Amino acid sequence: MKVAVVGVTGMVGEVMLQVLAERNFPVTELIPVASEKSVGKEIEFKGKSYKVVGMQTAVDMKADIALFSAGGETSLEWAPKFAAAGTTVIDNSSAWRMDSTKKLIVPEINAGELTKDDKIIANPNCSTIQMVLVLAPLHKKYNIKRVIVSTYQSITGTGVKAVQQLENEYAGIKGEMAYKYPIHRNAIPQCDSFEENGYTKEEMKLVRETKKIMGDNNIKVTATAVRVPIVGGHSEAINVEFSHDFDVNEVRNILHHTDGVVVQDNTDTFTYPMPLFAQGKDDVFVGRIRRDESQENTLNMWIVADNLRKGAATNTIQIAEYLVANKLV
Repeated sequence: MKVAVVGVTGMVGEVMLQVLAERNFPVTELIPVASEKSVGKEIEFKGKSYKVVGMQTAVDMKADIALFSAGGETSLEWAPKFAAAGTTVIDNSSAWRMDSTKKLIVPEINAGELTKDDKIIANPNCSTIQMVLVLAPLHKKYNIKRVIVSTYQSITGTGVKAVQQLENEYAGIKGEMAYKYPIHRNAIPQCDSFEENGYTKEEMKLVRETKKIMGDNNIKVTATAVRVPIVGGHSEAINVEFSHDFDVNEVRNILHHTDGVVVQDNTDTFTYPMPLFAQGKDDVFVGRIRRDESQENTLNMWIVADNLRKGAATNTIQIAEYLVANKLV
């Protein structure tokens, strides 16, 4: 299995290499790919050194699978070129997610949609993945009418520049700013740029991608996305209204038996998910599961996941694992 990792020198690219190694993905030949300025650099994978190559070289090497995490513009330009060479692309940018001809996949929910003809497959937004993984089994049982989500998102979602900004601010050093404002001791109610409706792109990703992944345009979603000075992962406060009533213990039981979800929900022992403990893990953690006493058939939950892993690298590689297991590549 010849595997290209495109954007290998970025934060997600580095985690992709870790996850490929940890999960013993059947890599017989690794092709590390990055922009021209990184060509020739060496990266380590499973104790061996590999030289980074440029985009066209990687296309010509005809990988079986290319894992992309190099930004939307790069994906729009290069994913079709890889696909034309016979490579199956799994793309971690927003470029293809809402393209009606492309599948948007969270393996535990909708991997069954994939076929051999899918040469460009979209990986959802990190904040969407952790939310829908919890919502999907509850939607099947109770039918979701409306979701209100507020996110508390790690700076790692922005990238290395944001991590450097926070470290500089901790140390009292002036440096390059990833955000318009300081992030240390602050919360910035803007993730990504604003759309015409006053919502940010990140907020609208939660709205649009949820409907596509769950296969139901009737689900109403509204979101507020906030950047917080945290490294470990994204947290979400979710309020979900169902068509049918539920028993809270039954909700816990359904989630307990959901692949990829870990229930951490015991107020007696102060057990609930936190990004500090989600970091470096592949699961999505859910807790503070309680009835909304202000409205019928409505539930409150708190959901946390490492945005670089299940929110990006791990989900991408799980898609690749599904393709291999089902002989779709």
